Amino acid sequence: MSKQLKHQAVFGRRNEPHTIIIAHGDTFRHFTLRPWAMAVLGTVAVCFSLGYLVATSYLVFRDDLIGASIARQARMQHAYEDRISALRSQVDRIISRQLLDQQLMEQKVAELMDRQNALLDRASRLTPLMERAGAADGAAPVVPTERPAENQKAALGSAGIDLLATGSTMAAIGTGYALADQADMTFSEISRSIKAIESAQISRMQALADGAEETAEAVVEALADAGIALDLDQTAVGGPFIAADGLPDMFETTVQELDAALTRLDLIRDGVGRIPLGNPAPGQSVSSAFGYRTDPLLGTRAFHAGIDFRGPTGTAVLASAEGVVEYAGTNGGYGKMVEIRHADGLSTRYAHLSAIHVSEGQRVDGGERIGDIGSTGRSTGPHLHYEVRRRDDARDPAPFLKAGKRIKGLL
Repeated sequence: MSKQLKHQAVFGRRNEPHTIIIAHGDTFRHFTLRPWAMAVLGTVAVCFSLGYLVATSYLVFRDDLIGASIARQARMQHAYEDRISALRSQVDRIISRQLLDQQLMEQKVAELMDRQNALLDRASRLTPLMERAGAADGAAPVVPTERPAENQKAALGSAGIDLLATGSTMAAIGTGYALADQADMTFSEISRSIKAIESAQISRMQALADGAEETAEAVVEALADAGIALDLDQTAVGGPFIAADGLPDMFETTVQELDAALTRLDLIRDGVGRIPLGNPAPGQSVSSAFGYRTDPLLGTRAFHAGIDFRGPTGTAVLASAEGVVEYAGTNGGYGKMVEIRHADGLSTRYAHLSAIHVSEGQRVDGGERIGDIGSTGRSTGPHLHYEVRRRDDARDPAPFLKAGKRIKGLL
């Protein structure tokens, strides 16, 4: 109330309407405006001024605003495109790496298959060597029954590895890396298994070669102690010259060593089979040794050219080695006698037989029955007179029999 009174005191109070007079020459026009009309006109004028200012500002700054908005959208689009390009490059790199990993895996599979085929080929080559070495009863080298490709397919299948499919999403790519590592572990295990088999094959062959060499040396030593030298001449060989390329393979070298050892052992075994080392009257005791003795009939000193085996009449007499019957019949003081011709100028005589079971010219094997113990000829009782001769020179049969016992345990 005080404010209103103060305003009236300063400006006064006007309640009359406003009159506007317009003069144009002699013409006068006047308008009377009420206070409310003035307020409306003032409001309209203010609104018009504001609209004019806004419109003017828009027209002035429109290009700048549109340009800023376009630039902002362009920056966002470029950033989005750059992000997409980076992700695409990353995906391409990962897919390329996975394709390379798959190629490497395929190469590993092919390599393992080649090694497996080599093992199978080696096994086929080792089979006759194992048979020659007498190692058929559980001593043959171990050969895998499954191929590495099948093992790896099963392993990769159980792991769910599909490298091409894993390139579709980043999550699958990460899974692909883990599975690729798992596949590498599987390849490593298979490779170690194949290496172990190869090592077992080579070790087994080396052991067989060493055993064959030791056996051969032991047989040769036993024969040497008996004064027997085998003819193992292997110079009658030949063939075209083919130079070896590079360093020899360990497996091939071991195979050659084993083959050479077994060949030498076969030659020794074949040579031993033709040497009279067997006992012609196994289980019978020796009643008279080789050398000088008192003659059982005359009582004077005489030379005994063989060994006497005491035994019952009719006891089997066996050939001490393979050979050809050179004589079968009665021969003076020998009585019924069989003489067999062996290799290297050796021959054996079996005298005082009660029966003969072979004929002249017949080939007999070592251990084959050729007659029966008897007491024919110059004899005091049933026994076998056994002689070993080299080019008709009598040799003591005892070293032959001793060597035969040693070699029998070796061969």
